[in-house]
Amino acid sequence: MEQRDSRTAPPPLGVGMVGYAFMGAAHSQGWRTVGHAFDLPLRPVLAAVAGRDAKGVRAAADKHGWAATETDWRALIARDDVQLVDICTPGDSHAEIAIAALEAGKHVLCEKPLANSVAEAEAMVAAAEAARSRGQLAMVGFNYRRVPALTFARGLIAEGRLGTLRHVRVSYLQDWLVDPDFPLTWRLQREHAGSGALGDLGAHIVDLAQYLAGEVLVGVSAQMETFVRERPRLDGASTGLTASGGTGRGPVTVDDAAVFTGRLASGALATFEATRMATGRKNALRLEINGESGSLAFDLERLNELSFHDHREPPATAGFRRIVVTEPEHPYLEAWWPPGHGLGYEHTFVHQARDLVHAIASGTQPRPSFADGLQVQRVLAAVEESAEKNSVYTPIAV
Repeated sequence: MEQRDSRTAPPPLGVGMVGYAFMGAAHSQGWRTVGHAFDLPLRPVLAAVAGRDAKGVRAAADKHGWAATETDWRALIARDDVQLVDICTPGDSHAEIAIAALEAGKHVLCEKPLANSVAEAEAMVAAAEAARSRGQLAMVGFNYRRVPALTFARGLIAEGRLGTLRHVRVSYLQDWLVDPDFPLTWRLQREHAGSGALGDLGAHIVDLAQYLAGEVLVGVSAQMETFVRERPRLDGASTGLTASGGTGRGPVTVDDAAVFTGRLASGALATFEATRMATGRKNALRLEINGESGSLAFDLERLNELSFHDHREPPATAGFRRIVVTEPEHPYLEAWWPPGHGLGYEHTFVHQARDLVHAIASGTQPRPSFADGLQVQRVLAAVEESAEKNSVYTPIAV
C-alpha cells in the first residue's frame, strides 16, 4: 500500500468542542467526516471535548472520536493542540466562552443563536473584530444555509432568476412540547435559552430569509404566546429533545410560539411562524419566495428538492417544477454520491466544517459571521419588543 508523505499532508487544525449533547453530536459528525469527503487545505483533528459531567463527556468522546476530554472549558481553550473552539452549549454561556477563546488566539465556531441578548452579541462581535486583526476568525453556526438546495436557491436569486422580490414566507413547526408534562429543560428557561421557539427556531428562519433574499429585515410586527406555563421539573439530564420529569412543577419563562410579519430593506414583505406546539409537525421548515419573474419553494422534510417557477415561460406550460438537487454541479455535491442519491441533515454540518476550514486556510471571513449573528439577534429583540407592545411595528436597529 502506498504511504502518504507526511510532508505533503495538509497541516492539522486541532478542534476543541465545548458541549456534547444534541448539537455536540451533530458537530462531531461534521468534524469527523469532512476530511474524508472533501479535499481540504487543513486536516481537522478532534483534539478534545469539554463538558461538566466527567462520565458523560468521556462517553461522548469515545462515541464520536475525540482524543481527550476536559471538564472545564477554560482548560480546553488553554490546550496547545486546540486551534479552533467549537461552542455547542446553551446560549447563556456563548459570549463568555467565545470571547475568552478569541482572546486566547483561537478561531471560533458558535452555535446559533449567537447569544441571549443584543448586548452579549455586540460584545462578541467586538471581540471577533479585534481577533480578526490578529488572524483569528469567527463564524456562527446557521447550518441550514449549507443544505445544497438552499445554497443553490441563493445562487438562483443572486442571478436575478426571480427578479425583484415581493414576498418571503417562512415557517418552522415542531411538536415536541405539545405534551404539558414534558419536563422543564434548559430550553424552557429564559436565563439559559434566552427565548423559546423564537430563538430556537425563529433564529434559523430569520437567517435563512435574509440569506436567501440577500438583504436584511428593517422592521417587524409580532405576537408571541406561552401555552403551557408550568411543567414538571427535570429529573436528571436531558438528551437532545427528550427528558424525564420529576416531582413538582416550575414556571416556563420562554415563548412556545412566535408569529410575526416583517419588511425587507427593498420593501418586500415577509411572514414568519415559529412554534414547538404544532401537533404532527416534527421538523417542518418550509419557505416560499415570490419575485416578479419567478418563485422558489422548499421543505426541509424533502431537503434534496427545490421547487422553481419561471414566470417568464408561456402560461400554457408554466408552473412549479421539481428540481432534485443531487447533481455534481449543485453546491457541495461533488464530494458525495451519484445523481439521485440524496443527502441528509447531518451533511449540513459537514458542509459547515468544510467552509470554515477553507476560510481559515485562506484567511477570509467565513459566513455567517458574528456580525450576521448580531443582526439576527437584533431581529429577535425587535420581535419580543413588538409582542410586548401589542404588535406595534418595531424598526430594527442597524
